[in-house]
Amino acid sequence: MMVAPMPVDHIRYDILTQDALRGVVRTVLEDAARHGLPGEHHFYIAFDTRADGVKLSQRMRAQYPEEMTVVLQHQFWDLVVTEDRFEVGLSFGGVPERVVVPFAAIKSFADPSAQFGVQFELLPTPDADRDAAAEGGPAPAAEPAAVPAPSGMAALPTPANPQSAAPDQAPDPGSGGGEVVRLDRFRKK
Repeated sequence: MMVAPMPVDHIRYDILTQDALRGVVRTVLEDAARHGLPGEHHFYIAFDTRADGVKLSQRMRAQYPEEMTVVLQHQFWDLVVTEDRFEVGLSFGGVPERVVVPFAAIKSFADPSAQFGVQFELLPTPDADRDAAAEGGPAPAAEPAAVPAPSGMAALPTPANPQSAAPDQAPDPGSGGGEVVRLDRFRKK
């Protein structure tokens, strides 16, 4: 029995979808920067601390060498959102810090009060594609986001923010049964 080869996606719907969803995150953060958080809304934002453009203090980078989750809820200030990143002031263990996160570094975003969550794949950068092509090899594989796709959102990574009692103690982001949408669920394998 012959198996037909998988068609090649020249349009790259995966990248277009992720860009659109990152736009949703940008729009929500822009609104929060202008008007504050309405009602019970609050955001869990996990990001790759190794990604280009992420700015953290050395203390925070040492504590979170690969991934960090921040919670924007009660104690944050000076939220600034630009086309490609957001910046925010947070307190970690009573020490104020400024965090800069490019939207491309975000691995997951959740608003437990609305039972909304999305996780992103880390896609190879255009530079990585170009370097791989120059070497005659395939582009580097994208790493999946570290956040599993739970039926509820309690499995999100532990936030590092003033609301968490200890770095290894995960907060309860709500008892709602929201679902984190995995983009690769829609992809043929």
